[in-house]
Formats: sequence, structure tokens, C-alpha cells
Amino acid sequence: MNSIARPRAGGHAAGMRVIYSSRQQLHAPRSFIRSGQVAPCPECPERAERFLTAIEAAGHPIAEPQAFGLGPVAAVHATDYLNFLATAWERWRALPDPGPEVVANVFPGRRMSGPPEHIVGQAGYFMADAACPIGEGTWVAAQAAADCAVTAMTAVLTDGGPVYALCRPPGHHAFSDMAGGFCFINNTAVAANHAAAQGRRVAILDVDVHHGNGTQGIFYARSDVLTISVHADPANYYPYFSGYASERGEGLGQGYNLNLPMPHGSSDDDYVAAIGQGLERARLFGADLLVVALGLDPQENDPLGVQKVTTEGFRRAGAQAAGARLDTLIVQEGGYLCDELGANLAAFLDGFENG
Repeated sequence: MNSIARPRAGGHAAGMRVIYSSRQQLHAPRSFIRSGQVAPCPECPERAERFLTAIEAAGHPIAEPQAFGLGPVAAVHATDYLNFLATAWERWRALPDPGPEVVANVFPGRRMSGPPEHIVGQAGYFMADAACPIGEGTWVAAQAAADCAVTAMTAVLTDGGPVYALCRPPGHHAFSDMAGGFCFINNTAVAANHAAAQGRRVAILDVDVHHGNGTQGIFYARSDVLTISVHADPANYYPYFSGYASERGEGLGQGYNLNLPMPHGSSDDDYVAAIGQGLERARLFGADLLVVALGLDPQENDPLGVQKVTTEGFRRAGAQAAGARLDTLIVQEGGYLCDELGANLAAFLDGFENG
């Protein structure tokens, strides 16, 4: 891996390694529909720029990802879904008078067949909602994000980590065959599956304010990867249809999924305590590798959040995760534009390094 030639602003000596690709910035979605209102998409390139500024200020070394191709991705995602992602933009542009992005406007109802042949129908079939528009650079960016996650996991497998994968678009709402919630390829799941295939006993700890529904779905019937999600109660919050404590897995996966939904407005103490509960389950599982799906949107001023976690709370959360003393990969998930965004990331990484 070659280091990215970016100037580093002050900070201490080289710390936690960071994997990042500027190709991820080719994904620049325009629209976001929320409660019937069309607004600029919160999952924007500026998120990564703010993360990079915080990383550089802290002196963390940044490296480019290796190109792994679709092998690790195809081990998690369905072939027809990946074909859709790869061709959706060009097929959409071939429509008469198309919109600027692929946005689903018709969805399959209950007890319906599919997938259809037409790109408009396929958009609804392979996209869970209108929050994952596909533009000209989306497929390239999504592959780059997956490469970041797999490259970072390879480093963890080699020397134990910790390593931070700065991934965007994020991934934890992407199912094996469906995009959703800003997500296309499930970076966290791809990395975890890559490690599990090499015999590691992997626990995923998702600490985003939104339930990691795609990650849960991918591993729901498996016992080799434990999935844990600490998130805001979904009864009145995205993703609405999953994230409840009663969801514990099925078949071979029964008992290998743990959801820890929290009341809206929960504080630092609540957040850290729930993470501790999740880590105890990982210990009982016998995990020897931890993947932290890092969402920074539980922050009290996040524009999409409903929790009251402070920057110091993220520092405590990082220290709590480090206390598990496991080989660790940290994968970026949510966290949206607010004044504290970069500081939240810096605090979590610092808490982990010094915890």
C-alpha cells in the first residue's frame, strides 16, 4: 500500500492506520426525501473531507486501498444485485427524459413476483427506499469503499490492528440483494465475512444511531459471525421494520444476533453501558476479532440523530471498545454534517488508542 500524499497538520506521531480512497468522493448524491420533502442528501462528499481533516490533525497515517475486485463483495452480495448496481446508471440515462439520478419510485408489494426487466422496476426491487440515489460515480465509489474495508481487514489479519477504514458511501443498511439508507455495498459485512472465511471468530458491534438492518440480514442465519447493534428504538425511527430485541437470528443463527435498542434521548452513560453489554456478549461468543461499525450520528447535534451522546461520550465508547482487547477493525458508517463531526471521530479513535 502506498501512502496518500496529503499534507498532515500538526498532531502527534503516526497513530492508528487509516485506509481511504479519494475515488469514494465520486459518489455525490443530490437528493434525499424525508417526510415527503426533497432536500440535499446528508450523505455528501464533505463528510469524508471533515473526517480526513480530523485524521490529519491527529497525525494518523493514511494509505490507499488495494484493489480486490468483486470477489470479497460477491461472497456477500447476490450476483443479480451487483449487476444492477454496475449497470443502473447507464440504463437509467437511456430512458426518455431521465432524472439526474436513479431514484426508485415504485416498489414491490406483498406477494408480488420479481425482479422485473425494466430499469424503473428494478430500481424499486433492488432499492429499499429513496435514500440511496445512484449517480454516475456511485458504482466506482461503492467498490472503492469495499476495497478500503477489505484492505483494512487484511491489515488486521496480518498484524492485529487496530485499523480504521474511512468508507463512504456507508454500508450497514445494504442487504445481500438490496440498497437502502445511503448504502450500496455492505462494507462492514464484506470485511467480516472475509475474516470469517479465514477461520476467525468475528463479532460485529454496530454503534450507529440507526439499526444495522442490512448487516443483521446478511448474517441472520449464520453462527460464525455474531451481530450486535446498539441503536435508537426503531418503533418511531428508521429503519422502522427491524432492530427489535426479539430479533435473535434464525436457523443456525438463532441466538447469534443481539439488538440493544435505546430510548430516544439516551445519554453518554446509556450509550457506553449498552456498548459494554454488547462487548460482554462478544466475550461469551468467544470472538477473537471485533469489527466496529462506527456511526457518529448518536451525537446530540447530528441532523439525523435522536440521541444525546457528546464528543466525550465517543471517547469513552472508543476506550470501551479497546477494553475488549481484540484484534479490531473500525469501519465508518453514519455521522452527518454538524460542527462536532470531525471531533467525534478524533475522540473515538483517541479513546480507542489510549483506552
